[in-house]
Amino acid sequence: MKSIKSYILFVLAVVSAFLIGYYLSSKSPQASAESSQSSANEPLYWVAPMDPNYRRDKPGKSPMGMDLIPVYANDNSQNDSPGTITIAPNVVNSLGVRIDTATIQTISQKISTVGIIGFNENKRSHIHPRVSGWIEKLYFKAEGEVIKKGDAIYELYSPELVNAQNEFLLALDSGRESLIRAAKLKLKALHIHDKLVDELTKTRQLKNSVAFYSPQNGIIDKLNIREGFYVQPGSDLLSIGDLSSVWLEAEVFEKQSNQVAIGDIAQMTIESMPGKTWRGKVDYVYPIVGEKNRTLRVRIVFDNKDNQLKPNMYAQVDIFPKSESLALTIPKEALIRTGKSNRVVLQVDEGQFKSINVSIGRTNERFIEILEGVHEGDKVVVSAQFLLDSESSKTSDFRRMQSPNAASLTVWVGATIDSVNIADRTAAITHEAIDDWGWPAMTMDFNVAESVNIEKLTNGLYLHIQITRNENSYELSDIHIMEHSKSTDKPSASVKGVIKNINLNNRTMLIAREAIEKWSRPAAEVDFVIAPNIEIDSFSESQSVAFTFEVSDEFVITEMSAVKNNNADQPHNH
Repeated sequence: MKSIKSYILFVLAVVSAFLIGYYLSSKSPQASAESSQSSANEPLYWVAPMDPNYRRDKPGKSPMGMDLIPVYANDNSQNDSPGTITIAPNVVNSLGVRIDTATIQTISQKISTVGIIGFNENKRSHIHPRVSGWIEKLYFKAEGEVIKKGDAIYELYSPELVNAQNEFLLALDSGRESLIRAAKLKLKALHIHDKLVDELTKTRQLKNSVAFYSPQNGIIDKLNIREGFYVQPGSDLLSIGDLSSVWLEAEVFEKQSNQVAIGDIAQMTIESMPGKTWRGKVDYVYPIVGEKNRTLRVRIVFDNKDNQLKPNMYAQVDIFPKSESLALTIPKEALIRTGKSNRVVLQVDEGQFKSINVSIGRTNERFIEILEGVHEGDKVVVSAQFLLDSESSKTSDFRRMQSPNAASLTVWVGATIDSVNIADRTAAITHEAIDDWGWPAMTMDFNVAESVNIEKLTNGLYLHIQITRNENSYELSDIHIMEHSKSTDKPSASVKGVIKNINLNNRTMLIAREAIEKWSRPAAEVDFVIAPNIEIDSFSESQSVAFTFEVSDEFVITEMSAVKNNNADQPHNH
């Protein structure tokens, strides 16, 4: 009996060993790999976006109120060059990332600006008397009247003209050719018409009032006389302008001054005549850059056979420089512009991206020249690059989001209150870029110091805050609420700038504004929302403007006017 039990136990042990061996040998390499991959896809830990030394074993918030990011066992980004990020293919697709290639091609640049139409001064006559006298009769009574060559303009009574006629008659009576010739030359020098000379020769009768005639076709301009006026040599009586062609004086930025030249083709449009264009040529480039606005004046000639173009019209003009040379270019939308640098996001490998600084040159409607930072054939991101740039810049090899050094533990910055928790003494705040710390504008959670009156912090309030860096957190340690005008509880500022982009659907504009001294804000390119009372269609890209904006949840422009480049004109209100 005992031997039977031992035999049964032996058989069971053999079977068990066989089944275990079979199970282990039957696991395929693929199953093992999948198991290993599943383990590798589990995050090892989570870190703070701005402080990799802050680690946690589960998701959560960093001391600055930002979401922790996972770190995986197969994450090789630590071994890549600084700033390189790896994104899964499905995430790349969901972000809508599009890639283009840096290529060498001919870049034909267009300079867009505005100008004022005026008379062609080469076809304009100014009428001045050469003797003193009185206007007996004026044939044209208003500016803008059309006049033809040879039409009488006015009649003048002058003792000097009567004496000159008398001298001519005495010379005729003498019969001496030398005297007659000298008397005729005197009449001609006084602008007496040949008609009167012929009439004097035939009738031998003096004329008390002498008529003066138009030297050209055109329109009357700057009419400064009326019947009965006393005039003398040097008096500016009127001018006659020929509108068969016109001049447009435009201004280009100093950085574009070396690109425009005499003979360049120009194309003009006028808002009051949509759909119609005029082609002209650069006739003259002024040799001096404006001292105040740092622009260069350019004179362009346009034909005006149909007389549609009127002096003092406001026009948009595009100048196409002749010079075309090869350049390394990328699509214009790939460039990320900031106040202090220009960047692009490169695709360094499949699913790997890196943000880098670049130097830019010429630009046109589609492409921009890259002088440094990108090579021919490099892959650049042309959509969703702002998201990739934000992630890449956290660990990039150029200064972006480094922690403040020990010598700079506090900083003041403009900010907007998003929400306040009085019980916990915390606040969610969107602050502007902090240049001293290399931080971009972003939203963070702050602890509010006991010294700060937290009841003054209301949702949507714009103010200046002092941020203090503690060991593991950032604290709102002081506040300064700007004084506003009595008519509004929102901070506002008035400033000038240049429109870079207009989005009619969203009623937004990207504007390169000047510095705001009262807020100690440097010049920057900012997206603004346009208030409903402003006719956004009245403005165009590259146009200089003066505007007032309020700060609420967004930067809202409440007043806006075009700044004409002609210094003699006042801004055009809309």
